[in-house]
Amino acid sequence: MTTFKLACILFAILPSLTAAARADDLLIWSPAKLSDRSYKATMGFRLPAEWETSAGADIALASTKGGALLPDSEQAMLWGRISRTSVTPAGRSQQGASVSVDTLRGSGALTLSRSRSWILSDSLDMQSSRSISVQYDAVEARQASVTASQALKLIHPWTGTSLSAGTGVSNASGDFSSTVGVSQTILPNLNLDASVSNPFSGGEAGSVNLRYGVNW
Repeated sequence: MTTFKLACILFAILPSLTAAARADDLLIWSPAKLSDRSYKATMGFRLPAEWETSAGADIALASTKGGALLPDSEQAMLWGRISRTSVTPAGRSQQGASVSVDTLRGSGALTLSRSRSWILSDSLDMQSSRSISVQYDAVEARQASVTASQALKLIHPWTGTSLSAGTGVSNASGDFSSTVGVSQTILPNLNLDASVSNPFSGGEAGSVNLRYGVNW
């Protein structure tokens, strides 16, 4: 029996345990059949506390019609997260850290992030975010790369208009990037977005998007 067939049996049996797992908020179990011959599952645990902690693994695979594993389709990613959220009448802040390790390809990443939103005035809200990420690839024998980014967003909640600006820099390429954008709510579920990347250089690029989303 091939590895793929064994995995298919496992994915067929374990969904019966999903209801029990969902009954306990400390367990994470989310299997999914992506197509006729590809499967993915996220499993782990969470510990609710002032610093909410969670850890687990993402496992995935796919096969050909003959039952053989597709090259490079396997995934075995270990991950962990820790975060704390503070809410006050005037705003909300969140800080956290996450780590991920690709056990099959020898790469990993550590990310530290912090975000904050607050009431700037009677008609304006402000959001800010910062993050720094360290990535390492042992297979490619690459040095660890560090990427830092930050963003600001000014929001007028009464009209659904927001202005944003963001910057990022990476030591791997030495590139510095920046983005400015505007978003306008046209209907409750319809938004118009426009942005320009690297507006202060000769290689600027712009985009305009119309987004419609429905939640159920």
